[in-house]
Amino acid sequence: MGIKRGTSLAAVAVVVALASTACGGNDKAAGPAAPAGAVADAKAPASDPYGSERGPGNGAGGAGGAAAAASAGTLTVAATERLGPVLTDGAGLTLYRFDKDTAKPPVSNCDGDCAKAWPAVPAGDAAAAAGMDPALLGEVVRKDGGKQLTVAGWPAYRFAKDTKAGDLNGQGVGGTWFALAPDGKKAAKPAAAPAGVPAAVTGALTVAKDARLGEHIVDGNGMTVYRFKPDTAWPMVSKCEGDCVAKWPVVPPVDKAAARGIIEKNYLVLDRPDGKKQQTVNCWPVYTFTGDKKAGDTNGQGVGGTWYAVAPDGKLITAQ
Repeated sequence: MGIKRGTSLAAVAVVVALASTACGGNDKAAGPAAPAGAVADAKAPASDPYGSERGPGNGAGGAGGAAAAASAGTLTVAATERLGPVLTDGAGLTLYRFDKDTAKPPVSNCDGDCAKAWPAVPAGDAAAAAGMDPALLGEVVRKDGGKQLTVAGWPAYRFAKDTKAGDLNGQGVGGTWFALAPDGKKAAKPAAAPAGVPAAVTGALTVAKDARLGEHIVDGNGMTVYRFKPDTAWPMVSKCEGDCVAKWPVVPPVDKAAARGIIEKNYLVLDRPDGKKQQTVNCWPVYTFTGDKKAGDTNGQGVGGTWYAVAPDGKLITAQ
């Protein structure tokens, strides 16, 4: 199987507390890099493990039939209020895993009526979501001979009662069906940070590949990370505040140890006068963009000639 792998800006600079480690101020634009315990909220009784008694669309008719034949395409990571980051197919339909399956070795135990309610996701042309480790994707041969997509070994399914992107009707069905997180685990919203500890982006900064931008940094939800050209790294200064920050949210502190693909130099946290704590890469403050609606979007690239995606070493990616 082949798995493919705005609003005005405030002019006043935000004065910051300098870290003891010196940050380099030289910065050259980078061109595209060379290729290189879930929420148990069951909605169906245990006697109905397939959810076949809930709503229309079961079996081969309606959404279920379409889901059964549709390829996965390029997966995406959807940020949900209920469960945090959830893995979806290219059409935005939630992907699920089944507790009665096994991941080591991968085995699907959903056949017959079960497979009508929970269509297997074909392996075929499935490609990893932005920020997701492509090595997590695999396949398993089902009893009917079909090849089913696996995520970290877990067979992936859609739910026939999910009729549009963002639906989570299969979460918790029968106490055995759960939405997939990007790492193959059961999706579950992270616990709130203890008092006094800044909340971190779910997961960590990682590197994704884009046909136009090459390798660029994304946050734990797969959202593109940007830099603002008027900012400086030495001294560490952010010139985005007020309405600017409303449109370009700062990336809060993330888990340095969990970062993947970042060329580490000075991976520091900026204490802003507005009270926010902001992650930096090589001492450059980094942001996300409200105009990006889903993982993999790069709508902030080049906005105003001042906002650009960030290369793994913290440099601007201006070549397109």
